[in-house]
Amino acid sequence: MTINESLACTAVATKANVYFDGKCVSHNLTLADGTKKSVGVILPATLTFSTGAPEIMEGVWGRCEYQLTGSSEWVTSGPGEKFSVPGNSSFQIRVSGEPYSYICHFG
Repeated sequence: MTINESLACTAVATKANVYFDGKCVSHNLTLADGTKKSVGVILPATLTFSTGAPEIMEGVWGRCEYQLTGSSEWVTSGPGEKFSVPGNSSFQIRVSGEPYSYICHFG
């Protein structure tokens, strides 16, 4: 799914996932083929997330900087750009200024 695809035949979890005192809020999606994703927004903050499955973060609006575990480099990512996070890992994400909206592709 890309940032312009339709969400037809998609189940949306109406209960929000709220992390870090509301600095990150997302909703889980299940596509007709069983693929799992989430869509969300991160407010200005520096947060650390852990992963179970591999993830691809796709920017929709705003900008972020991210740092993968084991790296000392912060990388900027914006709308239409993606970055991959290995499974059973973690990453830091830093948002300043306007919120960062994203689609997280799991697996």
